[in-house]
Amino acid sequence: MTIRNFCIIAHIDHGKSTLADRMIELTGTLQKREMKEQMLDMMDLERERGITIKLQPVRMSFKNHELNLIDTPGHTDFRYEVSRSLAACEGAILLVDASQGIQAQTLAVLHMALEHDLTIIPALNKIDLPAADPDRVGEEVMKLLGCERRDILLISAKEGRGVESVLDAVIERIPKPSPPSPLSTGEGEASRALIFDAIMDTYRGGVAYVRVMEGSFAKGQRMHLLGTKTEFEVLDVGHFAPKYVSDAVLQGGQIGYIVTGLKDVQAVRVGDTIASHSDLQPLPGYKQVLPMVFAGLYPAEADEHRQLREALEKLSLNDAALQTEPERNTALGNGFRCGFLGLLHLDIIQERLEREYDCNLVVTAPSVLYEVKLSVRDPGEVVRTSLLKVDEPKVARISNPADFPDAGVIEEIREPWVKLEIVCRKEDVGPSMILAQERRGIYQSLEYLDADRAVLTFEVPLQGIVLDFFDALKSATAGYASMSYDPIGYRAGDLVKLNILLLGEPFDALSTIVHRSEAHHVGSVICKQLKEVLPKEQFPIPVQAAIGDKIVARETVAAYRKDVTGYLYGGDVSRKKKLLEKQKKGKKRMKQMGRVTLSQEAFLAVLKR
Repeated sequence: MTIRNFCIIAHIDHGKSTLADRMIELTGTLQKREMKEQMLDMMDLERERGITIKLQPVRMSFKNHELNLIDTPGHTDFRYEVSRSLAACEGAILLVDASQGIQAQTLAVLHMALEHDLTIIPALNKIDLPAADPDRVGEEVMKLLGCERRDILLISAKEGRGVESVLDAVIERIPKPSPPSPLSTGEGEASRALIFDAIMDTYRGGVAYVRVMEGSFAKGQRMHLLGTKTEFEVLDVGHFAPKYVSDAVLQGGQIGYIVTGLKDVQAVRVGDTIASHSDLQPLPGYKQVLPMVFAGLYPAEADEHRQLREALEKLSLNDAALQTEPERNTALGNGFRCGFLGLLHLDIIQERLEREYDCNLVVTAPSVLYEVKLSVRDPGEVVRTSLLKVDEPKVARISNPADFPDAGVIEEIREPWVKLEIVCRKEDVGPSMILAQERRGIYQSLEYLDADRAVLTFEVPLQGIVLDFFDALKSATAGYASMSYDPIGYRAGDLVKLNILLLGEPFDALSTIVHRSEAHHVGSVICKQLKEVLPKEQFPIPVQAAIGDKIVARETVAAYRKDVTGYLYGGDVSRKKKLLEKQKKGKKRMKQMGRVTLSQEAFLAVLKR
């Protein structure tokens, strides 16, 4: 039985999981009574939101061929899941909605597939829709891939039309797996497998999802994890159907799972190699993923800190794009600084922590990673040594504004920039351009996919698009535009640390990094919100936003007046004046000695700006 390994790649909601369902039905992998919609979306969260978050493999048999399919997510925040799936396959089905045509994420995942040198099978889905236009979209695909019209498959995954032709094309067009190079040792056949995903099972320890490159793996063998230098005994091997199904052996070219039994969360890492001998060469893993967005995660109660730490360790095993390090905040106590690929990734991790691990969380405002070049001889005096770059000893990488040193020792601040691609209708080109340029975007190019749809390319600072750009883009284009972005490196900019002062004292927990041109606007918003949420005292509280010594915005929380004369029931007016004079002196003294305590509720209200 020959093997074919392939995945389905597409823009969000173009029908990947529905096509996988029909393939599972057609090949008889599951009985009709066992089927449900989006069969490979295992998490409740995926079903509720109608999106795929985690890659999910499944093995099918069709016309005497073993087909290993990996269903992938479509959202740009989970592109790391897609890249790992591509590395385990020889081919990919590029699915395009016959009514919407090529979207931004279609282009992004196609570029990734071509980088991995995969065979691409183009397919137009949803041809049953009244708005479907296979001729127009087919022209777009032909222009994009340089293929013939006969190479493009027309299908309806919902109705099951054309699904058999997709499976036939997988068998005919996608090459069978070939080992990297024959290996042998003095002790017999060598075996190697690449870990493309892993989970921590409560009862069986670390379970590695692998693509076997050469050799074979069977229960009871002693194996080595080359990256973490760990030896273990294989407790079980098998494949996905889509639940675990035990096998006697996993052969070269197959996709399956290996139960390691290891209890250490750090031992089984995505991208590592499982090998029969510790002296074998590790397989080329995956590029180290770089987080784009950073936020602080804190337990709502201080005694839940350990529970949060253990939950993050287990999640980071299953999600290699998540990075964590301990952090302390003056308002919130001990927590973790976490790196994410985008805001949806942050949202999903937060919800998984709350649902799967029962954590009660407080999340700080998202920010990006800055590079700060210092002008001092000994950088360790002004920033933590752990923040310094190895190759540039005078450059610190900082995501938390509270860690920024004084402006006097900063030579320059660099911020991450991205290449932004927007696919929109021709009438939306103007609004999209205005929106990108408001976020300091630099226009690069404009190409037309056809008479009605265009691809706009910009270079934009990541900070400008990471918070609410996608929502604003959807509003400006009546929901028709789509976007994707890729990092292009760091650039120096006129960036400043915006401090928030309460009674003249800076509160580091509220500081933020902004471009100088946006400082007044951002400062005004924060000051106005603090004015609303800070409790009144018996003295006025000035709330100020400052860059260094320069105040750029101010609001004042008015004092409330305690009625010290309320108990008087008449008599000479001088009694009333005497009490008010005494109160005035007390207020003056209180203003000199008074302090403002920032409550957690006030802190969270400001984060929601």
